[in-house]
Amino acid sequence: MTIRIKRVYEDPAPGDGFRVLVDRLWPRGMTKDAAALDRWDKDIAPSAQLRKQYHADSGDWGGFERAYLTELRANKTATAALLDAAKASRKKTLTLLFASRDEAQNHAVVLRDFLSGR
Repeated sequence: MTIRIKRVYEDPAPGDGFRVLVDRLWPRGMTKDAAALDRWDKDIAPSAQLRKQYHADSGDWGGFERAYLTELRANKTATAALLDAAKASRKKTLTLLFASRDEAQNHAVVLRDFLSGR
């Protein structure tokens, strides 16, 4: 299975496969129809505490990445449920959707790399 990431504000595409929003908060200005989600997985997003700490620490990316990986390793149920749902859909691509403007440093990048290694 191919795992991709994409901003939720980009138009859905046929190649997106199984589309999962991996943000804890609903994206501003986005309607449910426009998002075209197969699933909204709040439980796999970084904790509210980690998200707030990242923004308070002026974007310490390395620290955020390590802390989020620790959360993912501890949250095996959520990661397994996400992968199981994607496999059950029988789609060849899993697209992790995120709202952040920063396409290089966001939690979906960490999550994609984590899931790809499983």
